[in-house]
Amino acid sequence: MTDRQTGRLRAERVVTSGTFTLDGETFDVDNNVWLIGDDEEVLVVDAAHDARAILAAVAGRRVTAVVCTHGHDDHIGAAPALAEATGAPVLLHPADRELWEHVHASRAPDGELSDGQRLLVAATEVRVLHTPGHTWGSCSLHAPFLDAVFTGDTLFHGGPGATGRSYSDRPTILASVRRRLLTLPGATVVHTGHGEDTTVAAERTTLPAVR
Repeated sequence: MTDRQTGRLRAERVVTSGTFTLDGETFDVDNNVWLIGDDEEVLVVDAAHDARAILAAVAGRRVTAVVCTHGHDDHIGAAPALAEATGAPVLLHPADRELWEHVHASRAPDGELSDGQRLLVAATEVRVLHTPGHTWGSCSLHAPFLDAVFTGDTLFHGGPGATGRSYSDRPTILASVRRRLLTLPGATVVHTGHGEDTTVAAERTTLPAVR
């Protein structure tokens, strides 16, 4: 587990492992699960694969919400179990409800994410940015108090996330990255759904090469 701290507020990374299945194909994947908060409470971003590992990282703190950046199975698989264990609501953009139901047909999310929505954790607001393209409901979370944005699979070190599968579109993700993410301050750290961190400034240099 790695941390990025500003005073008591911090972002903590927990890496969990499992599979991702879509369009009849299955892949082994490692996912970044992010905990945003302080010593008292956290917001969980993408409850992937292993609820027990995430609960161990939560370490008894109050969970304000389980936020799903999008509805792919590797990002939502442990969300119901984590919600049951903590009493926290699961939040998902409604455009990804169909993807959710492929995985959790008998358990709906508890609430919806929307563009511009403010989520409260540790007396601080995290802003929801609707960034479609990887999926129609993909969202990023901007945490200016940490100089950070949590992008799920919308933006990685080296460029935008994958498209070419069901529920995705390349021009849409490029527009989302250009208009919603690369307009953030250059020093903003990009915490991704898989792999290493990057910065907005670094990805501004990679995007012109992406066509």
